[in-house]
Formats: sequence, structure tokens, C-alpha cells
Amino acid sequence: MGTAINHQVQEAPILKFISWNVNGIRAAVTHDFMATFNQLNADFFCIQETKLQAGQIELDLPGYHQFWNYAQKKGYSGTAIFAKQAPLNVTYGMNIEDYDTEGRVITLEYDQFYLVNCYTPNSGQQLKRLEFRAGWDKAFKDYLNSLAQRKSVLICGDLNVAHETIDLKNPQSNHHSAGFTDQERHQFTKLLASGFTDTFRHFYPDLAEKYSWWSYRFNARDRNAGWRIDYFLTSSNLQDQLDDAKIHSEIFGSDHCPVELDVDL
Repeated sequence: MGTAINHQVQEAPILKFISWNVNGIRAAVTHDFMATFNQLNADFFCIQETKLQAGQIELDLPGYHQFWNYAQKKGYSGTAIFAKQAPLNVTYGMNIEDYDTEGRVITLEYDQFYLVNCYTPNSGQQLKRLEFRAGWDKAFKDYLNSLAQRKSVLICGDLNVAHETIDLKNPQSNHHSAGFTDQERHQFTKLLASGFTDTFRHFYPDLAEKYSWWSYRFNARDRNAGWRIDYFLTSSNLQDQLDDAKIHSEIFGSDHCPVELDVDL
């Protein structure tokens, strides 16, 4: 009598992605960054606004591959990704000279997907960089769509826009502020319409007063007078594989808090 063979189908694990604008990684390390990093135990941990150059910090992250993109300007901008799984390929920037000097984009390629970590330029006081930002938004959308023609794309980072009125505490008084101009919001709408999902709104379309950034002024965080400008976007074909999206407003150490995406890839 033959022995029965048990063919068990192994389910793919849920992968945890974290994104956090740390507003200076050297400062964040003095405010329990490592404790938070270890507590969250992400498969992919993306940070923005690292504010340093190569050789200015050594992070001991056993089990993680580290990828850093530095701005030419010292102490400014910058991004990094810490990944448990080695990628097939790494790209820094978008291969556009006008936009690739500030260390704002890192792309990791895997078998099933691309992961893009982005720190979108702020339009600045008096909207001095709004024209630069408009050019960036178009170039970034084109870049993401070129990737999406090949495989699924996950995008995270501080995208420096509150998309709808639900995404900030005081929409009326900020109508012409950087990050909530009609132009920036319209460009974000166009990006989503080109084939991407705002994962937090996918799960929580009407959930108000959930923010990821608070000004250091006027006790904004104590009053929860914030903005939701940190995102995980995914190719819309991944919607059925999304498991959850979270905003970790309980975590301090920056003027932003970490945001999370759990996805079955």
C-alpha cells in the first residue's frame, strides 16, 4: 500500500514595508530610531530626508542591505532603503540631470515588483519652487509609468502633497500653501489616474484626522493639526494583494511619523 504524499501549498508571506521621513537620520538616531527600527521589523524600511553625505554615519543593521542616495548639497534631502532581500538591480535617481542632484529617488528591482522610495521636492515658502515641482511631478509620473510597463510598482515616501481636504486639518487656510495648491493636488490626481492606488485611502476612504506630518510650531502635534503627505502607492493591479495600510502616529522622533504597507507579494 503506497504512502500518501501531502502536497501542501506554501502561502507567500505578507511583506511589511515602512516609510519614514526622519528629518535627519543623525538626529533621529539620538531619538530612539534604532529602537523603532527593531520594533517595526520591516522587510523593507525606506527613509527620506537623511540630511547627510557618504561616510557621515554607520548604521549597524544586521540582516539588511543598505542603499543610500545623497544630495550634492551638504545636509540636505537624501533617501535610503534598508532591505532584507537583495535586489536584482538598484537605480539612483530618474536619469534626468535636473532632478537627480538632490538624492530624492532610489529604485530597487525584484522579480515581482519595483520598489521606489521618493522624497518629492517641496514647493517652498512663497511657492518659490512650484515651477520646479511641477516639472518634477510630470517627470516622476512618466518614470513610474515606464516601470509599470514592465512589472508592478510600489512607491513610498514623503510626496509633499495632501491630496484631498480630508488629508489635512485646516484645508481652507492652507489652500495656497506648498503641498496643498491646486496644481500639486491636480498632478497627484493625474498620477493616481494613470494606474496607481493610494493604499491608505483604499482601506480607509473616509477616515479623517489621520496625519503623518505636523509642524514643530504652535504645538501642532499635540493638537493633531497635521497633514497626510507620506504615502504608499501601488500599481492598481496589486489591489487584491494589499493586506493593510497604517499610519504610526504613536511613534515620535521626527516631525513625520512612519507609515506602513502590508502586502502579499
